[in-house]
Amino acid sequence: MRVYPDQLARQLTTLRPCYLLFGDDPWLLDTTRSQLLAAARQQGFEERVQLEQDTSFNWQDLYNEWHAMSLFASRRIIELQLPQAKPGSDGSAMLLALLQQPNPDTVLLLTGTKLAKEQQNSKWFKQLDSKGIFVPCTTPEGAQFQRWLDDRIQYYQLHLQVDARTMLASLYEGNLLAADQALQLLQLLAGGRAVDANELAHYFEDQSRFNVFQLTDALLANQQDKAQHMLVQLKAEDTALPIVHWALQKELTQLWQLQSALSVGHDLNQLFSQYRIWDKRKPLYQQALKRLPLDAIETMLGISSKLELALKQLGREDWVGVSHLCLMFDAEAHKQLQQFELS
Repeated sequence: MRVYPDQLARQLTTLRPCYLLFGDDPWLLDTTRSQLLAAARQQGFEERVQLEQDTSFNWQDLYNEWHAMSLFASRRIIELQLPQAKPGSDGSAMLLALLQQPNPDTVLLLTGTKLAKEQQNSKWFKQLDSKGIFVPCTTPEGAQFQRWLDDRIQYYQLHLQVDARTMLASLYEGNLLAADQALQLLQLLAGGRAVDANELAHYFEDQSRFNVFQLTDALLANQQDKAQHMLVQLKAEDTALPIVHWALQKELTQLWQLQSALSVGHDLNQLFSQYRIWDKRKPLYQQALKRLPLDAIETMLGISSKLELALKQLGREDWVGVSHLCLMFDAEAHKQLQQFELS
């Protein structure tokens, strides 16, 4: 059963045998875990056993804890951290075996990094998911982040003008911990009064966090303001330019392959299947393909090659050139920058 963090409270009146908290967001993992542990304490699960699958971990330890009598309370919660979210064959067998020996006085809590699709399709995960609750703790993006932010603003009983909410979203997208800390500080500073963007600017600086995949998604959707903001933040965070360039080159190559095939009559849906493009990204490619003709993509690939050459042979990190290349994902900007050449 998949339940998102903001929905978990409604599922904690009676605890399930197991909970699976996996994701890439430290703030969501920590707050969701704390919420679950608080609910467990209220229901008599007062003893907590913590295990971690490290190099010295023995799965027999989990078996022993599962069957051990509690020393301090009648009910206990066993936390097992799986740093790589890969229990292996021995761990999978042990987890499946424990499910066949239910213990109403013990709850199993698994935590770990974000699960890949093949991990969610594994037998151990499906069996545990069927008996318990899976809470994906992945950093929300775009509209989902705005909803999360609005919920936290309401939680802290803040009164923010629309421009202040927009500014906060821009400053902290991708960094829930910093956003929540900023809201706590704002609760002290604002004193219950309405706050606009001008006042907010005196308090906070840009602490948004992004990755190159979010950058390419923004470019495919032609969200230029957002993409340029991401690029500035990636540079400020000392993201290696070769990684940024690799992501851009990868998307341009994919666009060229799709547009080339479309130009000779291939079906787009079949191409999506051939290149294994996820459903979530299909609308992004559709937008970009409508906007960028084949010759425009070829021009951008040529510029990308020059940037790569300057980077590899001369060691020159041309962030301005990369910014211009990003701008060319916009058809109108492309016309103005078509003559762009590296100096």
